[in-house]
Amino acid sequence: ASDCRVDGGCMTSASSEKIRRFIELCDTFHIPIVCLVDMPGFAVGTQAEKDGTIRHGAALMASLYQVSVPWFSMIIRKAYGVAGAALVDRGDPNIRVAWPSGDWGSLPLEGGFQAAFKRQLEQAKDPEKLQQEIMKKFDALRNPFRTAEAFGIEEIIDPRDSRAVLCSWIRL
Repeated sequence: ASDCRVDGGCMTSASSEKIRRFIELCDTFHIPIVCLVDMPGFAVGTQAEKDGTIRHGAALMASLYQVSVPWFSMIIRKAYGVAGAALVDRGDPNIRVAWPSGDWGSLPLEGGFQAAFKRQLEQAKDPEKLQQEIMKKFDALRNPFRTAEAFGIEEIIDPRDSRAVLCSWIRL
């Protein structure tokens, strides 16, 4: 899992390289990989572009799809964008489970909300109330229990059952 205390947990150039090297090491020695996913996506901005985040991220994704060892993905928090999807949906053999706290998709809802509803919020008499109403509707749609099947998540598990689920995967 990424560390949310460092760069907000985003996939940076350095972290892409680190993960790529680790995956290739595991593949070389036939070591199965357990990936605890908390990935808000690739880092963005001028510094990320200068560091070559997308170039290193693309190299990481190529390694992810070439690796032949079994892969177990457990979404514990966030899995957004291409970076999040790459860590979860990297082909077979692959098992994907999520905690109820898991949140996945193309973009975090909070990040695109202000831009998508800018005009409506500016014209509203009570923008705070409108924002809460719209967010409530979207929160119901992004519930992990409703979206798991569409995103290829085999099972939503109780976090207390994580060890048992992982052990059953190892026995496969």
